[in-house]
Formats: sequence, structure tokens, C-alpha cells
Amino acid sequence: MKSPVHRCRDLEHGRGQAGAGAGTTTFLQAEQRIPISKDVITSSSASAMWFIRDACGIVCAVITWMLVLYAEFVVLFVMLLPSKNLTYSIVNGILFNSLAFLALASHLRAMCTDPGAVPKGNATKEYIESLQLKPGQVVYKCPKCCSIKPDRAHHCSVCKRCIRKMDHHCPWVNNCVGESNQKYFVLFTMYIALVSLHALVMVVFHFLYCFEDDWTKCSSFSPPATVLLLILLCFEGLLFLIFTSVMFGTQVHSICTDETGIERLKGESGKWDKVPCWEAMRVAFGGPFSLSWCSPFTGLSCKKSPADHVIIPQGEIIEEDVIEIPLA
Repeated sequence: MKSPVHRCRDLEHGRGQAGAGAGTTTFLQAEQRIPISKDVITSSSASAMWFIRDACGIVCAVITWMLVLYAEFVVLFVMLLPSKNLTYSIVNGILFNSLAFLALASHLRAMCTDPGAVPKGNATKEYIESLQLKPGQVVYKCPKCCSIKPDRAHHCSVCKRCIRKMDHHCPWVNNCVGESNQKYFVLFTMYIALVSLHALVMVVFHFLYCFEDDWTKCSSFSPPATVLLLILLCFEGLLFLIFTSVMFGTQVHSICTDETGIERLKGESGKWDKVPCWEAMRVAFGGPFSLSWCSPFTGLSCKKSPADHVIIPQGEIIEEDVIEIPLA
């Protein structure tokens, strides 16, 4: 017997042929459609390892790590270690390495955390009946992944899944930014912006120090190599500072307005009751304001939640994209 996912693929390939012989369905008018809450349909992989096998995203993620490691190399071996001021080197070394570590940890969490994927291939009559919805409600099936879409979920063509509160797909973290990993993406942009600003400040001070002193004594590299390495770091830091600062501001604005980027792009505002800004921030960052908001390690757990063991009732994939309750 085929699994719902395999039946979903068969349905996608044979949709045109099956459509002619399928029975007709009475669709509700737009104002009569009552989308089910996102709390009714949960992901089946909330605590499992998540990784998108996308070549472009993997390359971008590797480039991100290489650029951070390049900045680490220049800061340590060009500016801090050759410095004659031990206190300056220790303080800036600890600060820079701490920010870089938090940035890479946030990047890893954003990349390997399920963004809020809806179970794939659950658009079966048996599963819909198990939700015990009220008559008059309708559920929406994604024709691409054959999943029942909760309210405010969108399909990602790269992840090949429907993602709850999907903001956008970011190739730099090789993942969607959604309901479950938006905090880590916000932290990633914040820490990259801070580490870039810190690197730029140190580059300026190092240039001033070298101009006042002998260039051969302010670095363990030759003067031309030192200048080239510092200019490249300055260019990288300025570029990353601008880019991540804009992304950080955009994400915080999306959280405060309770409206994702894709919802704003599609003009879907006003279709749900928006929560206040501070409440939206507490939901996105996992609780009341505390230092845990700035930590990419909160939420780590080796135990699987009950949602991870939800068994999707087996059955045939329903062909209609809008399904009225009760089912015909």
C-alpha cells in the first residue's frame, strides 16, 4: 500500500487525467470560507533534525561561514596578536570572538530548525475527519505537497513544504524563515551586524595606529599584504553591516506588525486578528523578556514532543483543493 506522500506524487503527475473523471464539489463563497487555526495542524518534525538539500543554499551557507572565518583570521593575526597593548587585544579578542560564535550558532540554529513545516501528504478524508471540525468550515489542500494548510501557511518551492507563517526563503541560511525559527534568524542578523561594526571600528583604529607607527611593526605581514587584508575586511564588514541591519529591522517590523513578508507582498493583511507588538515579540522569542531572547541555545531539547508522534490516518489523497466540512 502506498504512503500518502507517494499517492501525492502520483496525483500530481496524473492530475490532468484524473480531473476529467473526478466528481464535482460544491465550493463555498469566499466570505463563507472559515480557515482552520494553525493550532489544529501541527508539524510532525518539530524536534527532528531539519536540513534542506538545496545546492544554492548550501553554497551560500558555506560562503557565510567562510567570510566570518576570514574576518576572524584578519582580526586575530593582523590586528590583535601583533598589537603591543595586551589589554586592548584581550578585550577586543573576547568581544569579537563571542559575537562571532553567537552569530555562527544562530546561523546553525536557523538552518537546522524546522521553520514550521506542515505534515506532508495528510490531505486524506480520514485525517480531516480526525480533526473533528465543525460543519460549515472548510479546509484548504496544497496541490503541490498534498497537505492540509493551516491559516497563514504558504508553500515554499525550495523546501517543497507548506510553512506556517512563512516570511521568506533565505539562501544564506539555506532554509525558510517561519514560525519556529524566526528568532534564530533575527539573532543571526543582529550578531552579524554587531560583529561587522566591531570589525570596522578595529580596522579604523589599526589604520590610525599604523600611520603613526612603522608599518613593518604594526603587523606580522608585509605592509602591502596588511593593507589588502584590511581593505577586504573593511569592504566585507561594511557590506554585511548594511545588509544585516536592514534584514534585522525588517524582521523586527514584521514581528511587531504580526505580518510576514510574503503576506505583505500578497496583500493579505487584515484577514486575521493581529496581536499587539509586545505579545508578538514574546511569542516569536519564546516567553517573557529575558536574556534568553539573545541566546540561540534556548529551546534545545533531546526529548520529542507529543506532536512528533502524531500518526496520520492512512487513506486516499483528496483531489479537491477546497474541502467543505462535513465531507461529501
